[in-house]
Amino acid sequence: MFETFKTAMLSLLANKSRSMLTMLGVLIGVAAVITMIAVGTGASRQMESIMSGIGSNVIMLMPGSNRQGGIQLGSGSGRQITYADAMAIKNECPSVLEVSPMVSSFTQVVLGNQNWATQTQGVTTGAFSVNVWNIAEGSFFSEADVRGATKVCLLGSTVATNLMGEGNEAGAIGQSIRINKVPFEVVGVLAPKGAQFGNDQDDVVMVPITTAMRRLVRSQIADQVRNVSIQVINADSVTAAMNEVTALMRQRRGTAEGRDDEFTIRNLAQMIESARQSSQVMALLLGAVASVSLLVGGIGIMNIMLVSVTERTREIGIRMAIGARRGDIRFQFLLEAMILSLLGGAIGILSGFGISQAITKFLGWQTEVSIYSIIISAGFSGIVGIFFGFYPAWKASLLRPIDALRAD
Repeated sequence: MFETFKTAMLSLLANKSRSMLTMLGVLIGVAAVITMIAVGTGASRQMESIMSGIGSNVIMLMPGSNRQGGIQLGSGSGRQITYADAMAIKNECPSVLEVSPMVSSFTQVVLGNQNWATQTQGVTTGAFSVNVWNIAEGSFFSEADVRGATKVCLLGSTVATNLMGEGNEAGAIGQSIRINKVPFEVVGVLAPKGAQFGNDQDDVVMVPITTAMRRLVRSQIADQVRNVSIQVINADSVTAAMNEVTALMRQRRGTAEGRDDEFTIRNLAQMIESARQSSQVMALLLGAVASVSLLVGGIGIMNIMLVSVTERTREIGIRMAIGARRGDIRFQFLLEAMILSLLGGAIGILSGFGISQAITKFLGWQTEVSIYSIIISAGFSGIVGIFFGFYPAWKASLLRPIDALRAD
C-alpha cells in the first residue's frame, strides 16, 4: 500500500505543472461551493438575529400609495401617518401592547472639536421595548421627557465612539452636544446591535419624538411621523392586531367602504422570513452552479489520466510482466486520480474559507463556514476522483503485457 502511494506521488511530482492544472478545476469548484454555502448560512444567521432583535410580534404601519391623474405614485406617497394616529392605536386596539412612532433626519452632531454625520431619530419610550434596545451606559429618557419635549438624547455606540474615542464612550454621559446647532444633553449610550442589511444600526442618535418634531424635523403636517412600529401582545395575535389597526385607521380617515386603504401594514416577521428563504434558495442555486466547476474539474482529471495511461504504457507492461495484477494497476491509477482530487479539494476548502473572510471584511456581508459544508466539499472531491479516475484506471488494467511492452 505504501509503495503504491509512493509510486503515485512520484508520478504526479514528475509532472508538477500538469498536476497543478489538473487540480485547478476541483480547487475552483470546492472553493466556490464553500463560499456560496458560507454566504447562504451567514444570511440565514443574520435573518435569525434580526428576528430575535425585533421579536416575532411586531408589525409596521406606513403611508400607502397615492394616485394622481390615473398615475400610481408608489408606496409612501399617500396620506401621512401622524403621532395622534399612533397614540390612538395604542389606546384603542386591544391586541396592541406598545407602539413606537418615529421621525428621522440626517444631522451633524458636534461635541467639542469632534463632529459626526449620522441619523437622528425621534422616538417614544416605546421604541426601547418594541425594537429591543438595551442601554450600555447611563439611562433611557423618560415619558416626562417626551411630554415636555426635553432636549436630551441617547447615542448609538458608533456615534459615541467617533465623538469620544474608542473605549471612552461612557465619558459622553452628561456632555452637551449640538445636533444641527441645537444643544442636547447626553443621558445614555445604547448597547451595540451591529449591522442589519449592510446598515450600521449603532450609527444613530435618539431623541424624544416631540423634541425632534419641534426642533429638528420640518414637515408640512405638524405631528407627521415616518412610520409606526407596533408591538402585539403575542405572536398569535398578529392577525387580530392588523385587522384592528386597519379598522381604526380607516375610521379615523373616513375611508368609505370599498375604497383602498391609504396606508400599508406589514408583518415584519413574515417579511424577514421570506427574505431568509429567498437567500437560502439563492445560495442553493449558486452552489449548484459552483458544483459545475467540480464536474469540469473531474472531466479534466479523467482526460489527464487517460493521457498518463497512454504515456506510461511501457511502464504498465513492465509492471505486469514482473507480476503486478490488473487490480494493482487499476488501484495505482485510481489512487493518483484521488490524490489529485483530494489535494485540489483541500486547497479549495482553504481558499473558500479565505474568500468568505474577505467577503465579510470588504463587503460587510455576514458569512459562516460550517463544518458540514467542509465535509460535503471534501466528500465531493473524493467522489470526483473515484468517479472520473475509474475509467482511465480500468482502461490501464485491461492492457495486455505483450502489447504494452511493444509500445513506443
